[in-house]
Amino acid sequence: MSTNAESPIALVTGGSRGIGRAVVLLLASRGWRVAFTWNSSPESARAVAEECGDAALALPLDLADRSGPARVVAEVEDRLGPITGLVNNAGVLDSRLLAMSSDEIWDRVIDLNLGGVFRCCRAVLPRMIRRRKGAIVNLASLAAIHGVAGLTAYSAAKAGVLGLTRSLAREVGGRNVRVNAVVLGYVETSMTSDLGEAVREKLRRDESLRQGVSPEMAAAAVAHLLSDDSSSTTGQQLVVDAGTSG
Repeated sequence: MSTNAESPIALVTGGSRGIGRAVVLLLASRGWRVAFTWNSSPESARAVAEECGDAALALPLDLADRSGPARVVAEVEDRLGPITGLVNNAGVLDSRLLAMSSDEIWDRVIDLNLGGVFRCCRAVLPRMIRRRKGAIVNLASLAAIHGVAGLTAYSAAKAGVLGLTRSLAREVGGRNVRVNAVVLGYVETSMTSDLGEAVREKLRRDESLRQGVSPEMAAAAVAHLLSDDSSSTTGQQLVVDAGTSG
C-alpha cells in the first residue's frame, strides 16, 4: 500500500475490528494515510497496522476519556500531518429492555455512542475550519430511524448522531467542511454477534438483497463520502441496509 507526503490523512475511531477495520484497510488501499484508534484489543490493532504497512498508525483511545480525542488528534497531526477526514465509527451496543436499564447503563451507551462523536468532531474541527478543508462521516444505524426493541438507548444515541450530523453540517459548511452519516442495517461483526439469534433474524427479515451488508460494503460507503466524488454532499444520510427500509 503505497503512500506519500501528499496523501490525504484520515482518523478512524474503532479501527481495529469490524467495520472500522474494513474502513482502515480500504482507505489505505486507496492511498490514504490512516490513523485509527483502538480500546480493548491491542493484538487486533497491531494486526491491522501491520497489514497496512507504513500507511497506518494505531493509537489507544477510550471514548469515555473526555480529553482523549483532543490528545489523539494532536498526536496524529504531529506525526502524520493535517487530518482531512474523520470517521466516527467506535461505539458500544447494549441489548436490554428499557425497564431493565439502569441509569449507569443508559448514560454509558449515550455517552460513548453520541458523546464520543461530539468530542471527536470538536477535536478536529478547529483545524479543519482553519484550513477550510475536511470531511466527517458518522456511522449511524437503521435503529435510529425505525427503532428496535431492546436497543432503546442505542437507538436514541444513534438518532442523536443523525441530528448532530445535520446541524453540524450547517455550522461548518461555509468553511468547506462536510459532515455526513452512513446509516447501516444489520452488519455481522463481533459487536452484533452478541445479539441473540432471534434478534438477528428479525433485523434481517426485511432485507431485499439476501447477501446483506458486509463491513466492506459499509466501508465503501464511508470512503465515497470522504472522497471528492461527494464534494457537494453534506448533511445527508446514506442508507446502506440491503433494502430493509425500501
